[in-house]
Amino acid sequence: MQHIFASLACAAVLSACATASSRFTDAHATAELQPTKGSSVTGSLMFEQRLDSVVVSGEVRGLTPNTEHGFHIHAKGDCSSGDGMSTGGHYNPFGRMHAAHGDAVHHTGDLPSLRADGAGVARIQFETSQLTVGSGRGDDVVSLGLIVHRDPDDFKTQPTGNSGPRLACAVIARKY
Repeated sequence: MQHIFASLACAAVLSACATASSRFTDAHATAELQPTKGSSVTGSLMFEQRLDSVVVSGEVRGLTPNTEHGFHIHAKGDCSSGDGMSTGGHYNPFGRMHAAHGDAVHHTGDLPSLRADGAGVARIQFETSQLTVGSGRGDDVVSLGLIVHRDPDDFKTQPTGNSGPRLACAVIARKY
């Protein structure tokens, strides 16, 4: 009988460990933005998994001072086209409508807009439970594209938000 209780206790501990590890804690990814043809926009972003949410932080440089820019995760981690179009459309694995990041329903790839300061630098930091790093699920950002657009996102025009040309492109890469 003691062996049965010991076995049940071990199973409970192993189950708790499996649940904790399913949260993908301590996973990190980076995105090094490179300018598209005719642009000088660059930047560096970090995606850090913290329990059930991801903290996105970094900065983008070379923007027109005091402007707002659409900022999205795109479906393909491919910046080879020179104009950023090889990243495809917004990342939308669940077939939702385009909207603002904080809205109840939006593309997985819809991120908060970038706002450049007087020096043309946009600093961003936000936390979201809508993304994961390295989970392998539909909300995983690893190996996807990251795009900075020229214009503000209107959060209405489907499916892109009317954000204009792509100024910078990156592939989100897992850091081990």
